[in-house]
Amino acid sequence: MVVNVKPHPEFSGVYLAVFEDGAEKLATMNLSPGRHVYNERLIVWKGVEYRVWDAFRSKLAAAILKGLKTMPIKPQHKVLYLGAASGTTASHVSDIVGDGGHVYCVEFSSRSMRELVNNVCAFRRNMTPLLEDARTPQRYAMFVEPVDDIYCDVAQPEQAKILADNADLFLKQNGWVMLAVKSQSIDVTKEPSEVYRQEVKVLKERDFKISDIVPLEPFEKAHAMVVARKHKQ
Repeated sequence: MVVNVKPHPEFSGVYLAVFEDGAEKLATMNLSPGRHVYNERLIVWKGVEYRVWDAFRSKLAAAILKGLKTMPIKPQHKVLYLGAASGTTASHVSDIVGDGGHVYCVEFSSRSMRELVNNVCAFRRNMTPLLEDARTPQRYAMFVEPVDDIYCDVAQPEQAKILADNADLFLKQNGWVMLAVKSQSIDVTKEPSEVYRQEVKVLKERDFKISDIVPLEPFEKAHAMVVARKHKQ
């Protein structure tokens, strides 16, 4: 049983739920009360419903628990989410940005997109699903307005390049990006740390300043979250 829900001390729109046994879990305020997205636990505190955020199902939650220093996604923000899949993390991003924000969800898989649309976007006013390939951002440029943040979680070899190409088209000046690097999608023969350095190098060459690099073990094997800021001339 939940005994308290309090705002995260650093990240706006993120909450900490405290349970009877002393356990503390991440949560977000449910923008679609009464509805689950991935069978996550729903809790009510002082008349407000929250969704417990499972760090074993969400790399963003894992990064926060692993000591992420900068989490740029905030209430009212517009976010481009590359690789939204069936909407597990994207739905929590939707909770965080709230009614005043928006999440543009790019997903290449038709099956994942059906789940995203039917289970998530249909019940949330602040999400736009786009069945597109993140490698070709010009194909969906007409549907996406300038965004404050880009979150990238794609299983492709050139993850940093894909993110940077999208940033060139959509990211506001001094906007932020978050890249969930999947080492084994890039090169299974290299050590994950080497792959992380390689992707960070690509971002630096594209005029990003790196703020944070957080390995995601034990929540995700051979993954790291990279946070960076774009400085446009």
